[in-house]
Formats: sequence, C-alpha cells, structure tokens
Amino acid sequence: MKALHRAPLLALLAVTSCGIPATGVVEAGGPASGALPLTPVYFVENGRLAALPRHTGRPGDPTDALRLLMAGPLDGERGTDSTDGLTTELPLLPTAMALPSAAVDVPGGSPSDPSGAAGSASDTPTVTVAGNVMTIRLPAGMAGLSDLGVRQLVCTVTAAYRLTRPSTEALTAAVTGGGHLVRTSDARCPSR
Repeated sequence: MKALHRAPLLALLAVTSCGIPATGVVEAGGPASGALPLTPVYFVENGRLAALPRHTGRPGDPTDALRLLMAGPLDGERGTDSTDGLTTELPLLPTAMALPSAAVDVPGGSPSDPSGAAGSASDTPTVTVAGNVMTIRLPAGMAGLSDLGVRQLVCTVTAAYRLTRPSTEALTAAVTGGGHLVRTSDARCPSR
C-alpha cells in the first residue's frame, strides 16, 4: 500500500527533473495571429448597398479597399439583366491598375492634405485621411456618379479604415474631383 502512495510522488519527480534547464522568455518572431480580417466592400444588390468581405494585403487601408471596389463584383457574383446579383454604380478600373497608398495623419506630424488639391494627376482615385475626415479624390473620368455610387465609395473606405481604428464617432468623407463635391458621413452606411 505504501508503494501506491509513492507512485505519484515518483512520477512528479520524474517529470520535474527531466534534465531540461530552465530558461527565460525566448523571442521567436511576432505575436501569434489568426486569419486576417476581411475588408467589407460595398456593392449594389437590388438597389441597396450590400457589404461583401474581401481579402486585402493591408487590412484597414482605405485605398486598398477602394481598389477592390473599383475592380467590381467577382464573376460569379455579378448580376445580368435577367438575374439578380451584385452590380456597381462605379466605372470599373482594370484590376492590374495599382492605386497609391492612403496618406494618414500622424499625431505630432503634418497631416495629409484633406482638400485633395495636392493629389496626383493620375486616372485613379486616391484617399487621404486627416483626423476623422477622409477625402476621396476622383479622376475626371468619374463624373456623374449617382448618390448610390457615392455611398459605395464612402461606405467602403470608411469601413476599411475602421478595421484598424474602431471608433463610435462618425467619420466624415469628402468626395472631390470628377465634377463632385460631396461631404457626407458614414452614418448612412448599412451595418455590416
């Protein structure tokens, strides 16, 4: 019977004295991470905005989200005249066309130009951020967007921005260029 009482003690000693020296914290790369967050991109379904999740290399980058939006719905998601599906109110850009990164203000640094006046003369839209104001500068070829098209832009870039900067405060988006001068809030965006 005494041998039975010693068995747990012997097992404990065997486990604790296995010959592996004690070490401190071992740095072995970055923190553990799971799946990258999906960026919501807003397309039109039955006349209303619908958010679809998309993978991007830089979650939280509004310009990457804008690039995904401008590529349009995926082939299997698109609707035709005879079927329901996703559409867009925006002109599509070639998927190979790269967009520049968004400029984001840095505390203590100099904020990005919120007017969009210093934007490039390229044919691609750009996004700049200063505080809680995002400016979406459209090229001249994007004139005549509908209200729904403007909301697609605003909802997509603000939702992407919020992925890494959550806030309950409404973000203001100014859409400029292409004959547009619209200032609106993301409060009109549907919840994802």
